[in-house]
Amino acid sequence: MGIELAEVVAGFPLVLSFAMAGGINALREGRRRTSLNEAVHELRRPLQALALSLPEGAEASAAVDSSLRMAAAAVDRLDREINGGWDSGELTPVAPRRVVEAAVARWRARAEIAGRPLRLSWSASDPLLRGEPVELGQAVDNMISNAFEHGGGEVAVEVGEGEGSLLLAVLDDGRSAPSSRRRGIVGRAGIGGRGRHGHGLRVVRRAAARHGGRFRLRRTSRGTEARLELPMAGGAG
Repeated sequence: MGIELAEVVAGFPLVLSFAMAGGINALREGRRRTSLNEAVHELRRPLQALALSLPEGAEASAAVDSSLRMAAAAVDRLDREINGGWDSGELTPVAPRRVVEAAVARWRARAEIAGRPLRLSWSASDPLLRGEPVELGQAVDNMISNAFEHGGGEVAVEVGEGEGSLLLAVLDDGRSAPSSRRRGIVGRAGIGGRGRHGHGLRVVRRAAARHGGRFRLRRTSRGTEARLELPMAGGAG
C-alpha cells in the first residue's frame, strides 16, 4: 500500500522535533564536557602550585604531600570519566604503615578542631601489600572521615594481622557527632559536598575489591567499626 503524501507531510514535524531534540542534547553535552574540562584544568593548576610551594622539612609536609597526591589522582580519574582513557596504574609492593600513618597525620588538625582524640595503634609487623598507594590512602582516609562525620568520641585506628591478611579497623563510639556548623567547624575543615553521603564507603569497597580484600561496616560492643582486610604480599589473603 502506498504512503499518502499527506501522511508524509504530517510526519515532518515529528521527525523535525526529534532532530532538534537530538541537536539540543548534543549541544548541551558538548557544553557540559567543555565546562568539566575547564574545571579539571582549573583544579590541576593550584594543585601544581601547592606541590611546588611545599616547604622542605616542614613538620606536616608528609601529610600535605600525600593529600596533594590523592587530590591529583582524583582529578586524573575525573579526567578519564569525562574524556575516556585507561587507568594503567599497576599493583606494586606497598608498605601500608606509611600509608596509614600519613592518613592519620592528615586528620590530626580536624581531630583537634573537633575536640576528639585520634589514636593509632599498630600491632602488626611491617608487612608488604600488593597494591596502589594512593588508592589505599583514599580508602583509609574515607574510613577516618566516616568516623568523624557520623560517629562520636575517640577515633581509633587499629592495625593488626591475621591469617595472611592485614586487618585495619577504624572505630568510634557509634554516637552521632555534633554538627560541624554548630561546633563552628567551618572554613578549611568545613569544605564539603552539600550533604551528599555514601560516596566515601563506595571508594573503600572499590579499593578492597581491587586489592583482593573485603570491607565491613558493623556495630560492635566498642561502637562502630569500619574494617578493611587486605591480603599481604605472599600471604593467604
